[in-house]
Amino acid sequence: MTEIKGGSAAEQVARHMEDLIREGSLRPGVQLLAERELATRLSVSRPTLRQGIKLLEEKGLLESHAGGATVVAPLGTSITDPLITLMSERPIETIDDYLEFRATVERMAAALAAERGNDVDRAALTACMERIDRAHAPADAALEAEADVDLHVTVYESSHNIVLLQIMRALAGMLRTGVFYNRDRLYSRPEVRDVLRDQHRDIVEAILARDPEAAGEAAAAHMFYTRHALREIHAAEARLEISLRRIDGGNLSAPRR
Repeated sequence: MTEIKGGSAAEQVARHMEDLIREGSLRPGVQLLAERELATRLSVSRPTLRQGIKLLEEKGLLESHAGGATVVAPLGTSITDPLITLMSERPIETIDDYLEFRATVERMAAALAAERGNDVDRAALTACMERIDRAHAPADAALEAEADVDLHVTVYESSHNIVLLQIMRALAGMLRTGVFYNRDRLYSRPEVRDVLRDQHRDIVEAILARDPEAAGEAAAAHMFYTRHALREIHAAEARLEISLRRIDGGNLSAPRR
């Protein structure tokens, strides 16, 4: 049970929930407990709770859904600036810059996770790695790609840097929808899948060993390999397209007699 004291009770309720949202404990899309149980957990009356929730709804932090459910709003789940849309329309031209940026951030996040992570964080990372292993065995590309994103988000959470977490969560939302590149294309290639799984294990093991330098190096190496693999995939696909066009003259030549 959480006891909230001081100031207006409704404002204290709102501030407490704001803190949970800011630190990432209450995630976008999460449904709150039923009103009676939530009021009990917060040690406030139901009218006070309703007032606090209303304050957060007015700020756009919570949403009321059908059936009386209260849900955390989809905050920072994607970056919707028109410039991002423009870049996503030219993925080949932006992938290198995007992955170069990721390499820098992933190195920092993994190093911080190794330095600051606690037993709860390490257990979450271990669970993510187990999910990757379970998806890897039956070659389920979609499940493994999803577990991949979840592992990286868990590393961000384990860094205990709130700004890094919220920014990278937004980018993770773009990853899930394939804004910059389709992760399923990576995981559809057995030789690439094996390397990615081993690299994820290197990152997790270095964090579990509380070795910031090794964790940072493993994370950066993982991103640079991803960039190399995507380049190879794009080059192979471009060569195939040329070969197919040569068969029929680019669909512009008259049939041979």
